[in-house]
Order: sequence, then structure tokens, then C-alpha cells
Amino acid sequence: MAKISVIMGVFNGEKHVSKAIDSILNQTYSDFELIICDDASTDNSLNIIKNYISKYDRIILVENDVNLGLAATLNRCLEVAKGEYIARMDDDDVSLPHRFEKQIEYLEANPNCTILGGAARLYDGEGDYGKISHKRNPNKIDIFKSPKFIHPTVIMRSEALKKVSGYTVADYTKRTEDYDLWCKLYANGYKGSNLQEVILNYYEGRDSYKKKKFKHRIDSIKLRKIWRKKLKIPFNIYFVTIFKIIIGGLLPNKFMMKYHRVKFKE
Repeated sequence: MAKISVIMGVFNGEKHVSKAIDSILNQTYSDFELIICDDASTDNSLNIIKNYISKYDRIILVENDVNLGLAATLNRCLEVAKGEYIARMDDDDVSLPHRFEKQIEYLEANPNCTILGGAARLYDGEGDYGKISHKRNPNKIDIFKSPKFIHPTVIMRSEALKKVSGYTVADYTKRTEDYDLWCKLYANGYKGSNLQEVILNYYEGRDSYKKKKFKHRIDSIKLRKIWRKKLKIPFNIYFVTIFKIIIGGLLPNKFMMKYHRVKFKE
């Protein structure tokens, strides 16, 4: 049985999926299985994945007959995962070679850590343009305010994911499935940490702020209403958090572009 089960959802990822798979196969830590669920892709993604499967027996393919979205797709991967640890990976990112080695070393030395993320280098078609990193040891208030783990950098303990029944599949978690999962884990007494070094190249357009439609902000507000009670968050923190979400959706694109350049240190 592999120590790590890597779970990857793929939807129309033909442009980058080969790089993503190669970056996992080239890890210095080799005790893993790679579970890929194709979410009813309409491009050449499935053929690319099958070509890898013909060469590597550690890759497992799951196929969705219809497009289910990321949360349901990852849950299908979890159904067949056998590892003690669950590692996330996206179809357009690149894990650096020592990622798993460093994360397993940390988790084995810190048994109270359930979620372990790390920093990421941002890149797009024009090259690298910034870096994302989060607080080393976020508490439940940090988690409530905003996602404090970069989803595709994370390794989690499998037993904890089983206890919280994996990802929540709902309309209001379509773009917030990771935030919801962190809240579920923290509400159940689990905690996480972030390595402060870059362990993954994260594909994100420089205008990524445009992807967050106001509807998605409303969904994130609904989620925070749910988790405020379960995490026992003080009302003043809840109010300020909601206010920032609303204001962020009302600000003009020019302002948000400047903010993102500062935030990502472009």
C-alpha cells in the first residue's frame, strides 16, 4: 500500500496535464499512487492520461460520465485512495521535485499536524510573476477569514478526511470547496501548518481577480454564516470579514489589478 495517495481532478486540461503528471512522477519521494479522475473532459485530456497509464502502473484512472465539478471529482478519488496521506494536485500546476519528501518529513515529525501546505510560485503563459505564502500555523480565526492553505500544495492525513466525509458537494461550494474543507477539519479539532518555502508552481492568470463573480462572493458569505457558529467566531470578526468580501466585489477592476500586483509582489 502506498504511503501517499495523490488525487487530481482533470477537466479539459490537455495544455498542462502532462507537466502536472510528470512533476508527480519525478518526485524524490516515490512511495505514492496517483489517482486521476477525468471530469468528462471534451478535449484530448483523457487520451493523454491513458497514455501515461499504459506506461506507469502506479497511476489509477477514474472517469466521470458527466461533469460533476471539483468537489465531487475529488471525492471519487478519495473512494479508491489507500494511502495514509492524501496529497492534492491540479492539472495545470507543477510540483517541485522535493515537495513530497519535505512534506512527509514534516508530518512524521509533527503528528498533531493534519493539513500541511506550502508556498507557491505563480506563473502563466508569460512566465513567473509572483509568490503566494500563508501563515505558518493558522488558527481557526485565520481559517474563517480566508483560505489559509493553497489547495494544490496540501497533504492531509487520510483518517481526518474520512472523519469529515471528504469534500462538501453543494452549489455554494463550487468555488470554495477547499475553504469549506479547512473549516470542517478545524471544527473537528484538527490543525494545519504551512511550509514557508515554495513547493509548487501554481498556474494563475494575472487577472485572476476577474474570475470571482459577485455570485461566488455571495456563496462565500453563505459559507461563513454556516461556519461562524460551528467555529464559534466572534460577531465583530464575522462582520468585518463579510464587509471586506462585499467591498472587494464592488471595487473597480483597475483598483483590484493594482492590489493583486502588490499582493503577489509582481
